[in-house]
Amino acid sequence: MSNQGKILIFTGEGHGKTPAALGVALQAAAEGQTAIIIQFLKGRGLEESEFVKRLEPEIKLFRFEKEDKNYDELTKEQQQESIMNIKNGFAYARKVLSTGEANVVVLDEVLGLVDNQIVTADELRELVECKQEDTTLVMTGITLDDEVCVLADEVSKIQTLNFKKWDD
Repeated sequence: MSNQGKILIFTGEGHGKTPAALGVALQAAAEGQTAIIIQFLKGRGLEESEFVKRLEPEIKLFRFEKEDKNYDELTKEQQQESIMNIKNGFAYARKVLSTGEANVVVLDEVLGLVDNQIVTADELRELVECKQEDTTLVMTGITLDDEVCVLADEVSKIQTLNFKKWDD
């Protein structure tokens, strides 16, 4: 896999960051490798999770939040409870990266943790630094902090230039 051992970031206001990251995981699985996807700030009710479950054991998807809504749709009280679960997911990501448990690790919406001040850029940097040399790390999120940007081998900015809804 040409991305082996690299740190890739998909960021920007456009649609398609998660599918791009999933594409990296699918490519690895097609080559006989394993991938772990850890999603943050997303509710449990997303359809793609049901599809990804069919790709196990090559690709495994984990969500630590218990709510069906996205983080930004939660009440302050629900957000506080969700933060504890998110931090458990962040700790799990550290374990997966430090042990080399998977060839590809996707941290979907992890950049939003910095943006929402759930973790600091330093904490994310420390997480990235514990990555095994041959593990590919993919991170996604709308906002990219400069301190995080310098950690990447490749940053792809995704933006929607023209979006039309086609009626059938």
